[in-house]
Amino acid sequence: MQALVEEAMKRSAIAWLTYQGSDRPRGAWYVWHDGAAYVVSGGPEQSLPGIEQASRVVVTNRSKDTGARLVSWVAAAAVETPGTESWRAAAELLKAERLNAPPGVDLLAAWAEESTITRLTPSGEVLERPGAFPDESLAAPPPDSPATTVGKLPWVAHRRPRRAPDL
Repeated sequence: MQALVEEAMKRSAIAWLTYQGSDRPRGAWYVWHDGAAYVVSGGPEQSLPGIEQASRVVVTNRSKDTGARLVSWVAAAAVETPGTESWRAAAELLKAERLNAPPGVDLLAAWAEESTITRLTPSGEVLERPGAFPDESLAAPPPDSPATTVGKLPWVAHRRPRRAPDL
């Protein structure tokens, strides 16, 4: 099972994290290195509220080919301490993979001050894998949001206006 977890983590750039204190699974980008995943959260980075207090995280990966659920596994979570050698190594890995970093910003300094780097190490426990998925639906209602589509839709380029034909 460790080989399946490693292969799934190497082939994807996003995983869904579920942990005590989170109200729903959260998508997170990560870096996989030496048998562990590293995520950066908080401050200007992705929102993973409460992951700093989590000791156990369920990580769900999807298949890169089909987009379907591939494997869910349990990770031991540990927060890296800013200023340590392990924190700096993890931050350098994350910085190299960070997309659309703001220009002129020292990411390492910003992360040390405002963000948390968490290491997710596989515990060896695999909850779901090909051939062993739950029978019931895992669909969940979308979270509450202030977003709305009530009212006239915005104008879109290259769309013909809908109107009755002239007779």
